[in-house]
Amino acid sequence: MKPGFNPEQAPYKLPDAPVQCIFRISAMRERIKKKKRSNEADDVAVTINTLTGNEIEAVLEPLARLRVEVFREWPYLYDGSAAYEAEYLSRYLQSPGAVVVGAFDGGKLIGAATGQPLRDEVDDIRTPYEAAGLDPAEIYYFAESVLTRAYRGRGIGHAFFEGREARARALGFDAATFCAVIRPENHPRRPDGHRSLDPFWRKRGFAPVDGLTVGFDWPDVGETGSSRKALQVWLRRGLLC
Repeated sequence: MKPGFNPEQAPYKLPDAPVQCIFRISAMRERIKKKKRSNEADDVAVTINTLTGNEIEAVLEPLARLRVEVFREWPYLYDGSAAYEAEYLSRYLQSPGAVVVGAFDGGKLIGAATGQPLRDEVDDIRTPYEAAGLDPAEIYYFAESVLTRAYRGRGIGHAFFEGREARARALGFDAATFCAVIRPENHPRRPDGHRSLDPFWRKRGFAPVDGLTVGFDWPDVGETGSSRKALQVWLRRGLLC
């Protein structure tokens, strides 16, 4: 294609152009129009809201369903239930520093990311930090981040981090952390063409803490019971700089 050529502005029929060229230009024009319409819809449809305190309770049920849906995918492969998830998520109602950054399409929750001070987290998560000499009272913990597949690739993941980082700063935390499940490279359920999120996390200032992992139990898809999974700890300092 020549520099400066715009298929939207090209005439339907070019002088002496082969028939197949005419149809390719027309098809390209329609693809561009559809993409523009799709992008415009994306910009309008999805809103990001930061919820704290009593506001969190209203989204716990749809968030529980989202966790079951999204965490069933690679790399978590979690075979969970909405009833258990609702009970597990209720701990955010007991943490004054908790946050849910929700993505909504209209009134429907299509994604969310959560966080709370690490000192308020469950023992399985908090204790390994303490054993490594890290003070949970000084660190804000980023928990789940789930997004319906159809809405991925729109920058919502950045909004999830920005919302939680803003909450951490507002509470005076200079450090933030999260944990990512570790799966072997030769795992039979690893999807073809899977792209690691490590570069994305590093661009946001996070880095893995050498030798620091946490262990958590959950049933994998296809398992008859729960098994222990290792999760790598990632940490970022300098939120207040």
